[in-house]
Amino acid sequence: MLDVTRRTADPDEGQATVADTASRPQPRYGTRPTMKDVAARAGVGLKTVSRVVNGEPGVTPDTEQRVQDAITALGFRRNDGARILRKGRTASIGLVLEDLADPFYAPLNRAVEEVARAHGALLISGSSAEDPDRERELALALCARRVDGLIVIPAGHDHRYLEPEIAAGVATVFVDRPAGLIDADVVLSDSFGGARDGVAHLIAHGHRRIGFIGDRPGIHTATERLRGYRAAMADAGLPVDDAWLSLGPTAPERVRTEAVRMLAGPRPVTALFAGNNRVTATVVRVIAGRPRPVALVGFDDLELADLLSPGLTVIAQDAVRLGRTAAERLFRRLDGVDEPPRRVELPTRLVVRGSGELPPAED
Repeated sequence: MLDVTRRTADPDEGQATVADTASRPQPRYGTRPTMKDVAARAGVGLKTVSRVVNGEPGVTPDTEQRVQDAITALGFRRNDGARILRKGRTASIGLVLEDLADPFYAPLNRAVEEVARAHGALLISGSSAEDPDRERELALALCARRVDGLIVIPAGHDHRYLEPEIAAGVATVFVDRPAGLIDADVVLSDSFGGARDGVAHLIAHGHRRIGFIGDRPGIHTATERLRGYRAAMADAGLPVDDAWLSLGPTAPERVRTEAVRMLAGPRPVTALFAGNNRVTATVVRVIAGRPRPVALVGFDDLELADLLSPGLTVIAQDAVRLGRTAAERLFRRLDGVDEPPRRVELPTRLVVRGSGELPPAED
């Protein structure tokens, strides 16, 4: 029987013994080379590697080249987290969105990222999926990773869980909806005013029976847009039939059922106001090709909305400005500005393209 422990090679040839090879732990994912590994490969001390990595003087060109060659060969990356933590800041912020795949949130996310980049910070984003428990879990996980600040699009109605984090210095700004049960900075669009303008636009084009399909009633934007709808109808002296109103999940099946219901019967609605882009997308499919024209105004713009026939009239929010304003507010806090929490409300804009200007069909 072969005794593998006796098989050795000349150390100068760089060959390991069979016994060494057999016992050496295999590389694992997540095992990164350290400064100690770089020092061993370059044949220098840890302090020398530290000087090269951090651009400090005191290293000869030949030694610096050996260290750089070792860094390249090993794929070493400086641990910025440990270095920055010593300064008390991690140079990172967290963004909790409802859904990263939602077209409305993509430009908002990008705007926050650009502001963070301008401040030398990294943005970490995640989706709550409109689940309060998941929002809490994600926000606290970001805090556990020592982000300097948080921007949150709330899914829940109680944000007292963030009070210890805010007290510990985590700057926090809410976007699109206000925080629940705590005082904090918030940046919003004018959901009430935008919905009132959109419904008033339908009324101005002759509509008296206008349906409203919105998101779930517990969501701030949904209730504000319904309030705007009611205000426009009241301003025009028009009654509101409960059968014309529907708030609930924005799943296509529910929205489709409600739209078909409102458009049926002897006196159907002649126009619809859709409470957000997901509702609008489903309503567009429902009214496409119907023999009687149905006017439509949607809250939030849609990609290719101008290519529909007729084009889609919308109340447009400025998602980029929302994200940028929230991020600038956050970094203002991180820069040490101490002032009471502020509520910033941004205007919306009516974009006329044709669908909201259709006249009522003949009864």
